[in-house]
Amino acid sequence: MSTTAVEELTAADRCDRCGAQAYLRVTLHTGELLFCAHHGKAHADRLKQVALTIQDETNKLI
Repeated sequence: MSTTAVEELTAADRCDRCGAQAYLRVTLHTGELLFCAHHGKAHADRLKQVALTIQDETNKLI
């Protein structure tokens, strides 16, 4: 797994789980998923196991 950044997430990017603003972009072999901070944290352990890259912008919340 890598944490290389790609295009910055914006307010238009929405969590695939609940529709809140996305702060994480997870790239998998089959495509990408976007997660809000809550769902990214809730699924972090499993995502780290399967992700090619994780772009984490939760620092924007501070």
